[in-house]
Amino acid sequence: MSATPDTLTAATIPTATARTAPRPDVVAYARLDLRRQLRDRMAMFFIVGLPMFMYLVFGLGSDDRVGSGNVAMYIMISMACYGAVTATTGIAGSAATEQMMGWGRQLGLTPMRPLAFVAAKAGIAMVVAAMPVTLIFAIGALTGARGSWSDWVLGAAIVWAGSALFAIYGLSVSLLFRGSNAPGIASGFIVVMAFLGGLFTPMSGLMLDIGRFTPLYGYAALARFPLTGGGLPLGGSDPLWLPVANVLAWTVIFSLLATWGVRRSRART
Repeated sequence: MSATPDTLTAATIPTATARTAPRPDVVAYARLDLRRQLRDRMAMFFIVGLPMFMYLVFGLGSDDRVGSGNVAMYIMISMACYGAVTATTGIAGSAATEQMMGWGRQLGLTPMRPLAFVAAKAGIAMVVAAMPVTLIFAIGALTGARGSWSDWVLGAAIVWAGSALFAIYGLSVSLLFRGSNAPGIASGFIVVMAFLGGLFTPMSGLMLDIGRFTPLYGYAALARFPLTGGGLPLGGSDPLWLPVANVLAWTVIFSLLATWGVRRSRART
């Protein structure tokens, strides 16, 4: 008995349905991109090597008391902050630049959705940010940094989670400056903000008053708060609401700048 056209059509429908385009594995993409980030030796030096070196130079053997711990613990948290924000700023900034330089159009030819790309990049940024936090805290534990268990746990958690703010910062700067050098500009500003924020050296007087309004000051002060209780190295103290308000305010500012940058980039296309 010969097959009719109806039976042939019915037989081919399941095959056609089964041959849908495969969805890209976001985890596999993230894994490949993470490997690419880790192979960038220059970036890894500034994210992990430089803050680790600065801790060893300035924090090693610093046993004077600060809050519930010592100076080594204070410097350790500061350097972990610097490494973590360098990671999130650079990766988020490069992601925005990749989108504007044509990578977004290439991904648009695949079934990968923009939200999946953003999620992958965000995950990579936070994984890389965990590296300086983990390594610097481990070295601190081995070289005399002292504090209560809550200083260690809360300090590490705030350093790591708070670095997400600077992913928004890196994104906003890259969207506003638009160019392959935008991530470098964002990272350069991080160094300036680190000085003003008291990560590299304690401040007092007018410089301290100015620094309190900068993004890294609130973030680092909040990370050190479990250790210091708000006390400052050169005298005085900050209430808890000050670093909290600083972080919230800059989160809003960077989010608004990033939103404006996205709208401006879409208007140009």
